[in-house]
Amino acid sequence: MKASVFIITVIFVIIASNAPQIDALLRRCYQCRSRGELGSCKDPFGFNATDVEREPGLAAIPCASGWCGKVIEGGGTYALDDYDLAIQRMCVQRGPDDNMDRCADTIYNHKKVFMCFCQGDLCNGATGRWIQHQQPLPKLTMAFIVLYKLYSNLYL
Repeated sequence: MKASVFIITVIFVIIASNAPQIDALLRRCYQCRSRGELGSCKDPFGFNATDVEREPGLAAIPCASGWCGKVIEGGGTYALDDYDLAIQRMCVQRGPDDNMDRCADTIYNHKKVFMCFCQGDLCNGATGRWIQHQQPLPKLTMAFIVLYKLYSNLYL
């Protein structure tokens, strides 16, 4: 009986930790624009959702499509400095046809730019990989250890 309760608990924890992450129904995107060293939109982007109200030129806007974007224009391979580098974060009307997050060179407003698409709440604030998925294995391992210690203290 005691072992079956432990096994059922472990199975429940495994199933619960592998459930897909549910984002908020309202997805927001950062909206800002910086050129060179000026502004708060440049990389590295050091703001989170609580900083938006205090930082001028930065907003977290609702995004009906759920797709956020980041555009980097200028600063090509022959650029000597970042003076002509402009970074813009925004909500985009629709994402890629295959619904996959990505970054690529493209044409935007008749200019060659580097553009990234991501889907998720405030996902366009990331500077490295767009979506950092948390791996369930460390959570599962920790949950298993805690449950095992609890089980051994109570029933052994």
